[in-house]
Amino acid sequence: DTVFNNDVTEFQKSYDGRNNEPVTLPVKIPLLLIHGAEGIAVGLSTKILPHNFNEVIKSCIAYLKDKPFSLYPDFSGGGLIDVSDYKSGKRGGKVRVRAEIQIIDKTNLLISSVPYGVTTTSLIDSILKANDSGKIKIKKIEDNSAEKIQINIALAKGISPNVAVDALYAFTNCETSISPNCCVIKNNRPEFLNAKDLLRESVDYAISVFKNELELEHSRLNERWHMSNLEQIFIDKKIYLDIESCDSWDSIISTIRSKIEPYATNLKRDISDEDLSKLTEIKIRKITKFDKDKHDKSINLLEENIREVENNLNHLKDYVIRFFDMILKKYSDLYVRKTEVATFDKVKASNVAISNKKLYVNKNEGFIGYSIKDG
Repeated sequence: DTVFNNDVTEFQKSYDGRNNEPVTLPVKIPLLLIHGAEGIAVGLSTKILPHNFNEVIKSCIAYLKDKPFSLYPDFSGGGLIDVSDYKSGKRGGKVRVRAEIQIIDKTNLLISSVPYGVTTTSLIDSILKANDSGKIKIKKIEDNSAEKIQINIALAKGISPNVAVDALYAFTNCETSISPNCCVIKNNRPEFLNAKDLLRESVDYAISVFKNELELEHSRLNERWHMSNLEQIFIDKKIYLDIESCDSWDSIISTIRSKIEPYATNLKRDISDEDLSKLTEIKIRKITKFDKDKHDKSINLLEENIREVENNLNHLKDYVIRFFDMILKKYSDLYVRKTEVATFDKVKASNVAISNKKLYVNKNEGFIGYSIKDG
């Protein structure tokens, strides 16, 4: 539906010259924006965050209708995201991403999602590290994740679950900050865009793909219409009988041309020798079973299709909007938003850190510290 069409794809030789490969795929949706991308090259890096399929397609329709639109990242792992400083994904912006942590009871917490770019293993390691350094106090941690994320945390005695949640956000990978950097290749040069610019570029490219497809379809329909009319004249006027006495290929072609041209005044292009050659390949069975009414209906249907394609070319934006509506209707149920957009305050580390060190004072000598022996 959206990514490949062999007929309108530009190909180039592969690196060893033995095969052909696409220069670019004729993609009709902003795939780069939906999937996201991350990479680094000499002196340049890119970090394009993934976005929700439904929201991207709706934004494409809004752009084609000259209406405003907004786009926020959506991660397959779910969680919470604060986009107040996203700046549409351009350089200098950032998003804060949090795991979802539920308080089960006074001593148990459940982590049901992990932030983008964080694995359950790295998350657990960061929690254990914070526990070892005394920033949080947990009794036990279990990873019961299968199809869904499920990390159970048992808190130490006397620890407030609300303070523990804030501590997890402050000292572990339960909260991360991501700085997007939308660097793309445009006209063989790197350019820094934002998410909205990238969507506009993608839709403009998609329009050119649709135009190429429609023009190709228009050409094919006209070619079929042309040959159908020639076949009808050739069979209906019994021109095939006139070539029985011809003793050379050239005389066959010239005979067909001279006999067919008086009836071919309504054709849209000149008759080529290749067209006449195709007429000689018509099977006897088709000639003997020729039904003029059925053939006329076939030509009329071709004419209807040609008019429809021409109308779509003349109203290209409306045609593309209808395509996006169709894609949305067909696939929207598969792509519900996973990440909840929220605003959350930054946790102040000093408010949630658990003090587990003893401070000693030597009043006589005036020293204060953690390692004084006789204080």
